[in-house]
Amino acid sequence: MRLVFWVGFWTFLLDQATKYLVVHWMNLRTLHEIDVLPPFLNLRMAWNYGINFGLLGDPSGITRWVLIAVALGVAGGVLWWVRRDPPGAAGYAAAGLMVGGALGNVVDRLLYGAVADFLNMSCCGFENPYAFNVADIAVFAGAMGLIFFTGHKNAPKNAP
Repeated sequence: MRLVFWVGFWTFLLDQATKYLVVHWMNLRTLHEIDVLPPFLNLRMAWNYGINFGLLGDPSGITRWVLIAVALGVAGGVLWWVRRDPPGAAGYAAAGLMVGGALGNVVDRLLYGAVADFLNMSCCGFENPYAFNVADIAVFAGAMGLIFFTGHKNAPKNAP
């Protein structure tokens, strides 16, 4: 569980540090866009009031608190799961990524009322209209890690 804590801590810290750097220090909230390595990597300010791709977005407030509760519930559920059924180092690291990323987005919703998304990547003639952040990457990677690195010890040994 110590690995879950440290991976979650550093994930959360990296997420919040990059958001502070880009949104405040580089002033992306006012500039709205900064080309870094066009078209591959750009910074595009997007306030996400909903879930993935802005779905269920509602700046009025109730969605904000529901999504905070859901993120905290997911983080708590992941912690409960890995405590109850220890997955090994890779599974613990994946759990830490999910928890750290989820808490990073919770802090955004508490501070700004929305999640600060700013990374935009396009390639090969396709212009991606969406932005994401370090927490989103961590949650996705953590979820994939939990799928691939947990639950194997309960599988039947003679399965075809």
